[in-house]
Amino acid sequence: MNNPSTIQGWAFFDWANSAYALVITVAIFPGYFLSLTNDTVNILGYRMSDSTLYAWSISLAYLVIALLSPLLSGIADYGGKKKVFLRFFTTLGALACISLLFFTGMPTLWVGVTGFILATIGFAGGIVFYNSFLPLIATEDRYDDVSAKGFSYGFIGSVILLVINLVVIMKYQWFGFSDGLRAVPTAFVMVGLWWIGFAQIPLKRLPEDKPDKPQVNLMSKGYQELVKAWHRLRQDSNTLAYLGSFFCFNAGVQAVLFLASTFAEKELGFSSTGLIFLVLILQLVAIGGATFFARVSGKKGNKFSITVMLVIWMAICCVGYFVQTGADFYMLAGAVGLVMGGIQSLARSTYAKLLPENTPDTASYFSFYDVVDKISTVIGTFTFGFVEQLTGGMRNSILALTCFFFISLIVLRRVQIKRMPASA
Repeated sequence: MNNPSTIQGWAFFDWANSAYALVITVAIFPGYFLSLTNDTVNILGYRMSDSTLYAWSISLAYLVIALLSPLLSGIADYGGKKKVFLRFFTTLGALACISLLFFTGMPTLWVGVTGFILATIGFAGGIVFYNSFLPLIATEDRYDDVSAKGFSYGFIGSVILLVINLVVIMKYQWFGFSDGLRAVPTAFVMVGLWWIGFAQIPLKRLPEDKPDKPQVNLMSKGYQELVKAWHRLRQDSNTLAYLGSFFCFNAGVQAVLFLASTFAEKELGFSSTGLIFLVLILQLVAIGGATFFARVSGKKGNKFSITVMLVIWMAICCVGYFVQTGADFYMLAGAVGLVMGGIQSLARSTYAKLLPENTPDTASYFSFYDVVDKISTVIGTFTFGFVEQLTGGMRNSILALTCFFFISLIVLRRVQIKRMPASA
């Protein structure tokens, strides 16, 4: 517990996989996807906008992992296979990311959609096992700081790689490309190699799997461990209220993070280079935001910090509906960066504080957190795409997200941040 080398190794997983979250899903792939696809596409006889297809691809990926992660988490706890699954999803995500190299236009749309969905499943699938290591490597009084350290490593590492990609795209002629668009696919390869390469550090330093329980019928045991954790959680209305609040605000947060680039490209005409600069601003501010709100929570408490951030998120969505210029959107991105890292970091560490003391079944408990995370992402991104498809405008989608933050704020008022007592 609290071993500096182990904690640093754990944080390096954020360094590794955040490159996909930032470079691919936020900065580069959305604009590249919209550039190569028709404004309206036909999927299984249903016509939709290309941005709706992109949003719903994210929804499908997170729906799949939401269905899988409870089973996998239960198996991980009972069978002692946290690192096995962490390695599997990392490999799947990295290779699928590299496969996006072969997405070159409408004839290969299936490659782009399939590769993106599989890479997102790999990214999301690894997170549940990564999160479940937190209570195993740090004491409760270190949760906020260690969690923030992970996010900060993720922000720094992904920004470094994003700057490298920016140089390749802006100075495409140095690397033998005819234009910036043709240089974009190199980012897919670099991210995949970065992801799987730096992930070897946590895979080496994190505690080894200990399958010290009978290796029999792990499929059913996975469900049994999950049910056991649910029986514990449902007896504590405080924890369930927190999960309800988290569900709502995470739906809004993830929709903004995943789809802000498509909004900037479609509604404001941002170029690929402009999107990268936009994301760089967002990430650099987020580094300080995660640390700042960790300190605020240390003085005022987690609930106070999250409440402040929810109010800021509602203001962001309202202002986003009216924004008209690129300069305004850059300022809005700075506000998003301020609360983006803080709310994600504190959401994870707050839940860790609500777990039963000295429980060994951290993956099963975190599977509930993770399922709420994934399903709320499905709801948030699906709602964004649905409102756009229904009304024909992404501004309405941004405004609709305000409802998620408002409901979360109301539910959060019932939550008391205290540890759930241990029992047999």
